[in-house]
Amino acid sequence: MGFERGFLEYERIEPETTPVKERVKNFKEYFKTLTDDQVRIQAGRCMDCGTPYCMYECPLHNTIPDVNDFACKGQFQKALNVLSSTNPFPDFTGRLCPALCEEGCTLGLHRQSVGIKSIERKICEYAFDHGLVHAELTLNRSFKKVAIVGSGPAALACAQGLARRGHNVTVYEKNDKPGGLLRYGIPDFKLPKEILDRRLSVLEGEGIAFKTGVRVGKADPGEKGVFCNASDEIPGSELLSRYDAVVLCPGSEVPRDLKIAGRDLKGVHFALEFLIAQNLEIQGRGENPIDVAGKKVVVIGGGETASDCIGTAIRKGASSVTQLDYHDELPESVDPMTSWPDWKRIKRTSPSQEEGCTRLFSTNTTSFVGKDGRLTGITTQKVKWAPGHRFDGIPGTEGALDADVALIAMGYSHPSSALAREFSLDTDARGNIKAVYEGDDAFRTSNPKVFAAGDGRRGQSLVVWAIAEGARCAEAVDRALRSVSHART
Repeated sequence: MGFERGFLEYERIEPETTPVKERVKNFKEYFKTLTDDQVRIQAGRCMDCGTPYCMYECPLHNTIPDVNDFACKGQFQKALNVLSSTNPFPDFTGRLCPALCEEGCTLGLHRQSVGIKSIERKICEYAFDHGLVHAELTLNRSFKKVAIVGSGPAALACAQGLARRGHNVTVYEKNDKPGGLLRYGIPDFKLPKEILDRRLSVLEGEGIAFKTGVRVGKADPGEKGVFCNASDEIPGSELLSRYDAVVLCPGSEVPRDLKIAGRDLKGVHFALEFLIAQNLEIQGRGENPIDVAGKKVVVIGGGETASDCIGTAIRKGASSVTQLDYHDELPESVDPMTSWPDWKRIKRTSPSQEEGCTRLFSTNTTSFVGKDGRLTGITTQKVKWAPGHRFDGIPGTEGALDADVALIAMGYSHPSSALAREFSLDTDARGNIKAVYEGDDAFRTSNPKVFAAGDGRRGQSLVVWAIAEGARCAEAVDRALRSVSHART
């Protein structure tokens, strides 16, 4: 452990943030990286407790006590080596992960937990700044070829895992730049795109080929809200004939819709329509067509996508932002012994919500109201939740809000059904590509040559889970390819 009495003598250090009044003027990243001295203290608080539930709660199962020990001693190369052995992209998780590991920190039972996420980010930033991150090439080539469809976090993790095991990997991305959700869905103030691009450069150095602007199979025009700017198309049958294995990592793209009266009014949009257009604008590719400047914006939904919409709308000059969440308002704290080491069910306030947002809980949106075909308001009703994840409207609690723009941020249902049809794959009851998570057939679909990983397999989830799935899928594909090779010899 770093300091024998670190957990007694030091308090948690929160990363410095740009003041709200300054950060809402632009889309620059507002969280700052810890200094060398700060990370020494932060990591030195780790008790090396012997019951590292932090590792258990982390989907990647990072060896967190060892990472903290090296970081406390300033041995960043060793810290990076240990961290990278389980987490291929600490530059992403150090920014985007909700830090499930910190919920499992034993110190969090009676003090504030160790800031594991900020330590992870510091290690990675130090490594890039000091030239410690290199493309890793292997001389043990298999000469097996793998096609990966999609280029989000699951796809990138899978691609890296397969390339480092000696396979030739080609990534097919329907949009004109790789990154998937990381590039088009997440605002720059959370993930600057230069962070993504520097990692993509490393992956290219490891021999991974990216074919962008290529859609695999035909699009499904009935699936609204699925962004695609492909300029070319390739049938799934061609991938099956050219490659030894195909891995599908499409993400959970189809947004949940709110099919109520007034849904077709101008001014009602899916969240990603707004977020993707803003990312494109920042990249210099045309103005965001959804203009919120000086307008009353209502965001419907309570998750991370909703928070991203809030922060983006504020930066774009909205006169007001209101968030409607049909879930009940949770307490701001609970006895940790009732939930530890799992994720606490408490009210959490995101940095975007702190920037200026009215939050209404237990509130259902009942209709969109308009005039001359354009949105002017929203009607609501308070709800009461019942067992079975069901809620009922409470009579007499009807309300109304003025609204110029409504952004539907209610999550995502399933991946594009077109991809499953292209490969004639089985899907589960929700429309996700069907493949088990463990066992000899892990990640293998109903077509033995096709594998699936990430949100398109498990359903909407976290970036860290997508990375974990991609990395484990690479192991499964490698085993399958090598077993075939051994069977032939």
